[in-house]
Amino acid sequence: MKHLLLVRHGKSEWGNAHLADFDRPLNPRGHRNAPEMAARLVQKDLVPQQLVSSPALRAITTAKHFAQAWKKSPEQIKENASIYEADVKALLNVVNGFNNKYDYIAVFGHNPGLTDFTNYLSDANIYNIPTCATVLIEFPVDDWELVSRHTGTLLRFDYPKSLTDD
Repeated sequence: MKHLLLVRHGKSEWGNAHLADFDRPLNPRGHRNAPEMAARLVQKDLVPQQLVSSPALRAITTAKHFAQAWKKSPEQIKENASIYEADVKALLNVVNGFNNKYDYIAVFGHNPGLTDFTNYLSDANIYNIPTCATVLIEFPVDDWELVSRHTGTLLRFDYPKSLTDD
């Protein structure tokens, strides 16, 4: 079994019009939500073995907050430029290339790619994955190369403003 945790970056700052999209930082809410969402996963014993992130500032900062809550060093986060502005095909290529020694991997990325990817991989019908939301998908395979359209089952969808914490 393989498990994929998709994490949309935290809420970002839009106040500086001179910054490139890639360089936008998290805003205060983004900095608050990331540790909270990571802690929810710790409480459920759902800490991944590997972390892979878009190198965009808001995504890598979110990944670092999660890593800290999960007692992992920032050096354990692998950056993958293909995740930034990725569509379903690009994200699938990233996942299909994962090392099979890991059964549970977290990917930190962006919308609309993550929402589209979640719906592509599973039978989920999610309209929008909010900022700092987490989506856990399970695959009944032993090889990441076998992950493809509708091969996964959505196990968990959580976001900062959710009222339920299953």
